[in-house]
Formats: sequence, structure tokens, C-alpha cells
Amino acid sequence: MKTASKPAAPPPAVLGVPEGEPRRAGRRSGGPWRRRLAEQSRAYAFLIGGLLCFALFSWYPAIRAVVIAFQKYTPGSGGEWVGTANFTRVFHDPEFSAAWRNTLTFTLLALLIGFAVPFLMALVLNELRHAKAFFRVVVYLPVMIPPVVSALLWKWFYDPGAGLANEALRFAHLPTSNWSNGADTALVSLVIVATWANLGGTVLIYLAALQSIPGELYEAAELDGANIWQRVRHVTIPQTRFVILMLMLLQIIATMQVFTEPFVITGGGPENATVTVLYLIYKYAFLYNDFGGACALSVMLLLLLSVFSAVYLRLTRSTGEDA
Repeated sequence: MKTASKPAAPPPAVLGVPEGEPRRAGRRSGGPWRRRLAEQSRAYAFLIGGLLCFALFSWYPAIRAVVIAFQKYTPGSGGEWVGTANFTRVFHDPEFSAAWRNTLTFTLLALLIGFAVPFLMALVLNELRHAKAFFRVVVYLPVMIPPVVSALLWKWFYDPGAGLANEALRFAHLPTSNWSNGADTALVSLVIVATWANLGGTVLIYLAALQSIPGELYEAAELDGANIWQRVRHVTIPQTRFVILMLMLLQIIATMQVFTEPFVITGGGPENATVTVLYLIYKYAFLYNDFGGACALSVMLLLLLSVFSAVYLRLTRSTGEDA
């Protein structure tokens, strides 16, 4: 005899919904606009934190330096407005012209030496078939050495007595040099130091640009009978011209702020042959205790570098829009 099956138990009543009424689809709390607001609030919170740090450590010192440039400033006692007197005094300083001349000469030599050498090394590394990783590490190794340590090593290397540079020249039966101790060779010696210290990063950027060039272009050039120099001229340089221009602008901005090498190796000498603008700013602030003159020089350097920075930003923005 079959027994009647028990009817299925009704679903438990939902809290707040009377039994027997259909259960409504649950709605997310707040709606989509609140979720978007919460996500944007978190993003803006992180952005505001970064902007506050940037304003505290970058914008405020820059604005403060512009203000002090027009003041006779004494630490702890405020400043007295003097108009453009700081600029006039700095402009008539005999070291002013020497500092700008040395800085511009250093920048020009750095472009001639420190611009061509990394590009040639990148070309060589790009053609290697074995031990590429090893040579990349070797080339990049100077970048990992602290700048002051690197400058101290080169100071010993340039020592006119027992320095390794002159020892190598004596071993090869060649005339020795005063290197960083000679007024006519000191600036070139510092350019060599700066080039060696910053070589690795530039080489790797060039190498990445070279490896992005399609191989079909080189194959077509070889089929047309182009030699290696013609391939570099007609394929490599046109394909990497934007990277070359960007690195050139960045190198100009960096080399015009050179300080570590003249400060550690030569101390601005001999005979002010290596006094740069940034080193003169240091002298005004910490040796002469003239913060108004130091800030006036900083404003002059800021205005000049702003031109190159504007060109750099314009070119990068134009490239981004074209892409």
C-alpha cells in the first residue's frame, strides 16, 4: 500500500517580507553611483597624498628659493626685500662668467663624448651573439656605484704621482698628464668621469631602441648592397631619432647641473677651471653664507633649464598624440 508523500515544506520567511509575498530581487546598497564615488574617493586620496609630498619637498622649496632671490636673507631672522640687488651682485661676480662658461663647455663636451660613446657601445652589444647578458651587466655596473665613491676612485686614478692613469702611460712609454690637476685638462677629465658613471643607463636605452627596429629593414638594406655604415645611417639612426633626441635633451638638463665631480675631485680648481653653476650656488650658500645670491643663481639656472624641459615635454606629448 502506497503512502501519500508529504507536501514540500514552504521556504522560510525572509526577514522583513511577510510569508506568502514574492521575494523581491535584492538591490545593492547605494547603487552604482555610490560605488563609483567610493572608488574615485580612494583614488583621489592616494593622489592627494602624493601631491602633498611633492608640494612639500619640491614645489615649496622652489617657490621659497624664488622669494629669497629677491631678499637679503639671514637664517633664523627672516629676509629683507632688496629687489634685484642679488641678481646684480651675482652677475658682476668674476666667478659668474667662469661658472657659466665651464658649465656650457662641460655640457658641450658631454654631448660630444657622452652622447656618441653610448650609442656606439649599444650598436656593438646589439651585434653580439654570445655573452650579451654578461656585457650588459659590465656596462651597467658603474651606475650601481654611488656617485661620491665613483668620484673618489677617479680622483685616485687621476693622481699625477702614483695614479693608475699616469702609470699606464709610463708603461706604454707615453708622456704623462696632470689630468684633473691641470687647468687645461681638468674639465675634460671630469667629462670622462661623468660619461663613465652614467654610461650604463644610456646604453641600455639605446639597446632597447635598437632591438625594436624590424629586422626586415636591415635585410632589405643588405639586399640593396648597403654596408654596415650605410645601414646605420639609413636605417638605425632614422628609426631611433626620437630616442636620440630625448636622451640628448635629458643629458643637457643633467649635465648643466653637474656638481659631484667638481666638488669631490677638483674642488672647483685649478684656477676656477671646473667651477660650475651648481658648485657656485653651493659656495654662495654654504661658504659665503649668502642665501640670496645662491637663490638668484638658482633662479637663473631654473629659467634656462625650463626651456629644455618645455621642449622635452612638448616632444613627448606630440609623440603620445601621434601614437
